[in-house]
Amino acid sequence: MRLFDLSGSVALITGGNGGIGLAFGKAMAEAGAQVMVAGRNTKKNAAAVEQIQSLGAEADSIEVDITDPEACRRMVQETVKRFNSLNILVNNAGTAVRKQPQDISLEEFRLVMETNLTSAFVTSQAAYPEMLKVGGGKIINIGSMMSLFGAAFSSPYASSKGGIVQLTKSLACAWAKDNIQCNAVLPGWIDTELTQQARQQVPGLHERVLSRSPTGRWGVPDDHAGTAVFLASQASDFVTGASIPVDGGYSVFI
Repeated sequence: MRLFDLSGSVALITGGNGGIGLAFGKAMAEAGAQVMVAGRNTKKNAAAVEQIQSLGAEADSIEVDITDPEACRRMVQETVKRFNSLNILVNNAGTAVRKQPQDISLEEFRLVMETNLTSAFVTSQAAYPEMLKVGGGKIINIGSMMSLFGAAFSSPYASSKGGIVQLTKSLACAWAKDNIQCNAVLPGWIDTELTQQARQQVPGLHERVLSRSPTGRWGVPDDHAGTAVFLASQASDFVTGASIPVDGGYSVFI
């Protein structure tokens, strides 16, 4: 299991205080990484840190508004100050507005793009020189199955997640020479706070997800644990620019 050992690595996870972000943090902690949880909610941050520390890992948190570019840059610097380096970045923070396209305001569209896409670019850019200092690193961007296809009720979200895939490919091409691998994970319908809201807002969604999923169930955050450790570890040193669906087959089922 040496290839999957993250001992000595430092992981910064945006939106790391719940859902998929917390699942990534716990998985990496169990593999030996130190974890910085970044999120807006101080209480949720503290609870997430407690869960990660209970696994025997060193962890801390930082309160951040991911839509503020300067705050993103400070977040990276505070992580390095706290743990002395940065090897792994997970751009996970995200939001969604569920309306028909004609009903979405420009402010709502911009909020989703700034949260889901712009923050990933700014944070990756800030992390780049820190990864250079330690000889390389891993950037994991959280996309979506909507990176692959659209949704009538979520055009800003689908646009931002399509952009995540292209950003991932561009960073992978640019930084491969620096031993920085950049990949994307494309979650399917995972049972989180965000999708629980979707089920309330989109009639019949729950039933449609179950009927289309070959696995016959919604995913749970921990379904991402293996992918998280693989993409953060030496095991993926020759994998870059990839987008890996973790969706129970939803995106390939007809």
